[in-house]
Amino acid sequence: MRNVARLIERIEDEMSTEKPSGEINAEHLRMAEALLFAAEEPLDAKALATSLPEGADVTALLSELQGQYEKRGVTLLCVADKWQFRTAPDLAFLLRKEKPEQKRLSRAALETLAIVAYHQPVTRAEIEDIRGVALSKGTIDALMEVGWVKIRGRKRTPGRPVTYGTTEAFLVQFGLESVGHLPGTDELKAAGFLDAIPPSGFDVPNPTDQLGPDEDPYVEGEEVEELATGEGELS
Repeated sequence: MRNVARLIERIEDEMSTEKPSGEINAEHLRMAEALLFAAEEPLDAKALATSLPEGADVTALLSELQGQYEKRGVTLLCVADKWQFRTAPDLAFLLRKEKPEQKRLSRAALETLAIVAYHQPVTRAEIEDIRGVALSKGTIDALMEVGWVKIRGRKRTPGRPVTYGTTEAFLVQFGLESVGHLPGTDELKAAGFLDAIPPSGFDVPNPTDQLGPDEDPYVEGEEVEELATGEGELS
């Protein structure tokens, strides 16, 4: 009887020290923090899962870390579905260094970048139609050179024109989780980019990084032939 009593007591002790359901594993949290801190590039949940012990709740760990660092000097941000520690936005001025600007984008390039971001997938002809002016080949080339725009597919229309979209580097540069997080009408109004009362029928497009129903994926290395119809475009 004495042995049975001891066994029951031991079971009760183990049950009382058992982790409540949903509690964060402290050791897994430390591991995830170390991996994110040491990573040179943003990590997605899958990459973290492969380095953490089997069964680690990656989603819960990321949420917990994000909460812990919310008001710290560095914050954990999700950019393009990947996670990275970054300096808190309100402290960025501490790390800013004055240095000569290596390259400036023309007004034409900035307008084109905005059109590609909000209207993607978009063809050259569609960009020209929205801007109301012919587009030189150099404008798209400049945006592709800085890594913010890419060829993403081909339209299933006569001539099979290529479609353009933004890159992961674009999302990282502007701190966006996805193209769906681009500023909407209210944000653009608050920033002064839109009138308080936009023209009738005006609406901000809903861009997508998914292939459209009339779009085929672009094959890397496939020859692209597009005429630059506006070498003398206004910028």
